[in-house]
Amino acid sequence: MHYTPALPDPRQTPVRINLLSDTQTRPTPGMREAIARAEVGDEQIGDDPTVNVLCERVADLLGKQAAVFMPSGTMCNVAATLVHCRPGDEILAHETAHIIAREGGAHAALGGFQITPLSGADGQFSPDTLRNAIHPRSRYQPPQTVVSVEQTANIGGGTIWSKAALDEVVQIARQNGMATHMDGARLLNACVATGISARDMAAGWDSAWIDFSKGLGAPIGGVMAGSSDFIDEVWRWKQRLGGSMRQAGVCAAACVYALDHHVDRLADDHANARALARGLSQIQGIEVQQPETNLVFFKPDGAGVSGDAMVKALRQRGVLLAMMDGRIRACTHLDVSAEMIEETVGLVREIVRGA
Repeated sequence: MHYTPALPDPRQTPVRINLLSDTQTRPTPGMREAIARAEVGDEQIGDDPTVNVLCERVADLLGKQAAVFMPSGTMCNVAATLVHCRPGDEILAHETAHIIAREGGAHAALGGFQITPLSGADGQFSPDTLRNAIHPRSRYQPPQTVVSVEQTANIGGGTIWSKAALDEVVQIARQNGMATHMDGARLLNACVATGISARDMAAGWDSAWIDFSKGLGAPIGGVMAGSSDFIDEVWRWKQRLGGSMRQAGVCAAACVYALDHHVDRLADDHANARALARGLSQIQGIEVQQPETNLVFFKPDGAGVSGDAMVKALRQRGVLLAMMDGRIRACTHLDVSAEMIEETVGLVREIVRGA
């Protein structure tokens, strides 16, 4: 077992269509210009003006008192739980949530926290499931401290938590003395798809963050928001985790540019995802989950091709995607055009015919 990523194999066909993830986006020319022009300072002592502007804008966007720039979304999640919880505390989250499935056990390793997985269709637990998971407080059971949701639900298919469900989860948490945390990696995808503002979507949540390195197209970073006291404590963990930076305005400038230019265009990614799902569903035997945002999950097994074989065959043709949770996941983003979607559907059809 090796943990270091393998270097690209120069013998492989060059990638022409990258549907692996919206993290694969490259900075646009305009974003690169913004990075080059960035006014910078020392973020660690609070005098990087571009970082400060970014944090002020995200705090306002999410309707919170303050915000902090972090190197990654994982660090946002980890720092949030380290502030909300104490060793031995219990966090409630969906069984496929990023904090359980994709963060290397960081919450247990660094904080000594127990995450209890909640079941539910499409990456979401119901309010009733949450109610049933809450136990009486006693010395025999861990204190239940935080309820966490992922907006959108990645492994659930990029599904959108409804505003009504989010509000009910907040109400249940408050009634039981629990804090609420929103992993908002693709929160703005949900906002663009529903027309609900980020401020309304995050209302009532004690902590929430948005990722700039996914659909928003920046090369790095997430910004987490909450009360001034909460963000003050996050800063302590940001320092401990090595997340305090220096001339971070170079990175923050890309995020500010993304807020100005890349939010509304997320609708294009959603349209491309729907086109991909529509084309795949017209191929006999392929099972497709209809997308709500920019993620398309499908299984080609019914067409006589395993998921692994399909991923390999597409890679040989210059199309990159991957298996996730037993299905193929295709992710649309600003580097994927409508023409690329059409070509991908044609290649899948060709592979199925040759099976």
